[in-house]
Amino acid sequence: MAASALERGVTVLLERIGTCLWGFSPRMITPVVARLGPIRALAWFISNLPRYQRTLTAIGPIRLHLLCTAISLVNGCLYCTHGQAYALELAYLREKGRLFPLDAHAIGLLCGMPPGLIRHRMVTALEQAGLPAEIRWLERAIALAIAEDPSPTDDDDVRISHLVRMLAMLTSIGVDDSGTEADQALSPLNKDKALKERYAQMRAG
Repeated sequence: MAASALERGVTVLLERIGTCLWGFSPRMITPVVARLGPIRALAWFISNLPRYQRTLTAIGPIRLHLLCTAISLVNGCLYCTHGQAYALELAYLREKGRLFPLDAHAIGLLCGMPPGLIRHRMVTALEQAGLPAEIRWLERAIALAIAEDPSPTDDDDVRISHLVRMLAMLTSIGVDDSGTEADQALSPLNKDKALKERYAQMRAG
């Protein structure tokens, strides 16, 4: 009974953190806590979430969500792919004033495909989006995601390697296979209602 109460308490706490950061309670929290247990789950989020937020500040939302989208595609995690791809779309729209060439659904169709195909489709999208500088970041993320040892070899790799390990853990507990439906954008931009409405209108048009 005590463990069950602790599990519920940690789940509620982490859901509230998600709501504070992204404006919604992530569906991934429940399966993560159930699989890791409340103490390990809390420790994992305390260890990884602040570092994730620092990476967001350091490299910006477009690059961060591009990296996470690529890693999630290679991992075959549809939940993470959708949340990160939608976040990428919102970040791109806010910065560039236009839509990213691929929407979250189209990107999701690449989930679990061979890395070479993922690279080709995403590189083409980046070229169409006018983001050629992001191609090397995309390629490095894919390379580290499929590497047996994703140890960093330079300063940029330190951040990418952490994202690879973080997202590998989420995939390893089967978030995408646990009946968890796709969520909203895993980004603070998800709280920008005007941006999301603009995005929806442009996609509908």
